[in-house]
Order: sequence, then structure tokens, then C-alpha cells
Amino acid sequence: MLLLGVLALLLPTAAMAQRKAQSRANRGKNGTLKSITVNNLPGYDDRWFHPGMYISGSASRFVIEQSSSYISNQYVTANSIYSPSLGVGFIGDARIGGPRSPFIFRFAPGVNFLTRKVEFTPRNYPVPDSVVTQEVTSTVVQFPLLIKYQSDRRRNSRMYMIAGISPSLTASNRRSDPLRNQLQALGSDLTLEYGVGLDLFYPLFKLAPEIRFSHGLKNLLVGHNDVFSNSLQSISTNSVTLYINIQN
Repeated sequence: MLLLGVLALLLPTAAMAQRKAQSRANRGKNGTLKSITVNNLPGYDDRWFHPGMYISGSASRFVIEQSSSYISNQYVTANSIYSPSLGVGFIGDARIGGPRSPFIFRFAPGVNFLTRKVEFTPRNYPVPDSVVTQEVTSTVVQFPLLIKYQSDRRRNSRMYMIAGISPSLTASNRRSDPLRNQLQALGSDLTLEYGVGLDLFYPLFKLAPEIRFSHGLKNLLVGHNDVFSNSLQSISTNSVTLYINIQN
């Protein structure tokens, strides 16, 4: 229902832009018509603000650093695993400068449903049953603050780069088996974000697939007196995310 409501707000403005679309005919040497190129949303860059929404899918994991206890005793080996996650959110793009400025400020708050896993295996026990997977599943609210640098528009497409920081707060942590899943992470994080994307202009909206890399800047390890926490000195986040952005 939320998606339908946002689309309902986007359609009237997009429909007006569609009526203003410009076209250009490409002709051969003898004057025959070869093709017609339509410039969708020709007045898009004249507006300073563009709302929108996004959905995202990512592969996320903890970057782990072993502790001195792990190095000296080597009770277990630890291996971080990439796990899939899903996110949704809103976009607010504000142009920095005049209509021809390539710089855009983006605020894109959203919710991400994350699962990160670390496998612990007792040393000298390669039996599969001896592997203990510590799983941290979280619902995270993110507040990315990003700067977008875009190229000149070529007909109905253009490339862009994007970078910034993203503070986040954990709304909830879920442990399906608290006795087994003892590894815990802090409820807030700060990540460095950077990536590239492609703006594609359609008659009713702009679609922008984007790939973005994220590196956590904080140590999220919550220390406890157990073999899992004692084996680690720090854990930070790392992810690769594909965004599908829709704006009018």
C-alpha cells in the first residue's frame, strides 16, 4: 500500500513531463527517416528537488579481527560469511548550485533487514557437526548523507558517482536461539559509502540502478565471557548493495 501511495504521488508530475517530451528525427543521406529519438522528461534538471524511493538487495558480513586470546590459545577458528539482506526507503535529492550543476545532495533514509554470520570451528575438529554458527539478525534504520556527481545527460541516460557516510540505529536484534547465538553487536554504526550508478530517463519516471560499497567505521563487538567473544578483538560491517532507485 505504501508503494502504491508513493507511485500515486509521482504519476501526476511525471505525466505533465511526458506531455513536454521532445523528439528528434534521424534521417539517412537520402532524407529517409531512420529513427526517432524522444527525450524523456526534458525539464527534469530544471527542478532543484526530486523525491523518490528505492529497494535494495545486498550481501553483508562482519569483518572480524582475532584477539590475542585467539592467537595464543587458538581454541577455535572463525570465518565470516556473506549473507543476503533486503532494504527499502525514500530518496530526497537536492541540487547544489544551478540547473547545470553536476552535484546533488542525497538524503535517503530507509530500513534494512540484515543477517550476519560468523562460523566458529573447534581447532583439530574438522567434523561438520562441530561447526557453530553465530548469527546476528537485525532491523536497522539508516540515514545516508551522500553527494552525487553526475555526468552530462546523453539523450535518456547518464552515469554518476556517489559517496558519503551513513549513520544507523538498530531497531531490533533477533536471536532465534539465545543459548546458542551468544555473539552480540552494538546498536549503532557509522559506515563509509561509495558507488556508481546509471540514470535512465523514461516517459513517466527516472530509473537508476546503482551499486554501492559500504565499510563500517566502528567496532561493534559486545564483549562477553564466552569462547566466541573472547576469540575476537573487533567486528565491523562490510556490504555490497544493489539499489533500484525510482524518482520523478
